[in-house]
Amino acid sequence: MSSAAQPRLGFPDLGIGVGLRTAHYREILDHWPEMAWFEVLTDNYLQTQGRPLMVLDAIAARYPVALHGVGLSIGSTDPLDVAYVREVAALQARVGARWVSDHLCWTGVLGRNSHDLLPMPLTDAALDHVVGRVRAVQDILGQPLVLENPSTYVGFRADTWHEADFLAELSVRSGCGLLLDVNNVYVSSRNHGWNPSDYLDRLPLDRVVQVHVAGHTDMGTHCVDTHIGPVVEPVWAVLREAWRLGVRASILLEWDAEIPSFAEVAAEAARSATALGPR
Repeated sequence: MSSAAQPRLGFPDLGIGVGLRTAHYREILDHWPEMAWFEVLTDNYLQTQGRPLMVLDAIAARYPVALHGVGLSIGSTDPLDVAYVREVAALQARVGARWVSDHLCWTGVLGRNSHDLLPMPLTDAALDHVVGRVRAVQDILGQPLVLENPSTYVGFRADTWHEADFLAELSVRSGCGLLLDVNNVYVSSRNHGWNPSDYLDRLPLDRVVQVHVAGHTDMGTHCVDTHIGPVVEPVWAVLREAWRLGVRASILLEWDAEIPSFAEVAAEAARSATALGPR
């Protein structure tokens, strides 16, 4: 499914960026460093009129931004939280975010939030359910939603789909875009015994709007998606394979724990260019 590299559903290639983190607010505001774009953790800027939103306004006035959420719970059996989606749409309009992304997962049920990204059952019924919810979200956003492949550690006995095939069918049927997290591909492949190249080859890579690279923690028997840098060579190898298969999309470095200086994070992000050569 990866043979043709087509435009990314009309979304731009912003180049190589980093995730906006509170630890770097002061350095960014004081020096306005050279950076192609920032990814913003959506849920940190909802239902607030405080300093974080003021900082985001200032940064969005100078840099392109995209929104990346953890609260959509697209796979939950609870009714879709329409009020939440409208808040996200309002934030997108406020800061001119190029797109809105979230994860293929569920985060709670019966109104209770687990504060974790929980794995989907990969069944026909689950696929039908998520397709309808994605379409409802897109009706509110007025553009394709972008969904990320998760990092997972267990599967369900009832699964009848490979995760990559599930994502492929979901994107085609719903019209959504894909956020290809190459670290998650590596982590999940280690945990489930998949082949990363086979995983990539199953995806409609022409629908990839954005790519994540990140670090993880290798426990020997399994990997944990900790977003602790730096990025290890096997993850860069998955990125290179994605490019070989035709992906051409915005790249974003995530570094969410043991966060170093902005300069170190920016330097790690720039390794994407070294890993890939000319874009």
